[in-house]
This record gives sequence, C-alpha cells and structure tokens, in this order.
Amino acid sequence: MKVSDLHNFRQHYMEMGERQNTIVCIFDMRSPRTTAFNIHEWIYAQLRLQEDDIRMIQIDGPRKRVYIKFVSAERMHSTLQNIQGQQEYKHDNDEISIVKVELAGMGVR
Repeated sequence: MKVSDLHNFRQHYMEMGERQNTIVCIFDMRSPRTTAFNIHEWIYAQLRLQEDDIRMIQIDGPRKRVYIKFVSAERMHSTLQNIQGQQEYKHDNDEISIVKVELAGMGVR
C-alpha cells in the first residue's frame, strides 16, 4: 500500500468516526422498542431526510439513541432548525414518544 493510499484511508476513517455534521435523536428510555427498519422509515418520513443528505446512521439500541451523520454542515443545520429540538415518533402500538434531537458531541466513536 502506498503512503498516499494509507493517508486517504485514514482520512476517510477519521471522517466517519468523528461526530462532525452529526445529530443525535434521543428516544425516551421508557418508550417501546423500535426496529432499525422503523427508525429508517421515521428518518425519511418524519425528519424529511433523503438518502443523499445522509452519510451514515448509527443506532445505539441500549441507550435508545440514533446518530445521523450528514454529508454537509449546511444540511445538518437546516434540519436542526426545522426540527426545533424535538420530533414525535409513533410506535406500532400507536403510542407517541417525543424524541429529543440535538447536535451530537464531537468525540470519536
């Protein structure tokens, strides 16, 4: 592997691992369990995000958090502005939970 290839790989890895351009959706710990499929559907339907807006989605099931990494800071900021801190999530049993949405911390995961 060439040095330039190694540098590009490392750069890509760090971009994916850092919480830059990332929001976190925090579900109530008392809310019913959700599936990955339902979370993805909610992201597209309720948050109105398109596949081209998102670089990565990470679901932390035990902590009931969903991290959404955006392709650009502009799209992330416009989404945060539109959401205004929270969204509703309608579960399969028709229970509605309030999901807190905020800028994710800048630590590496």
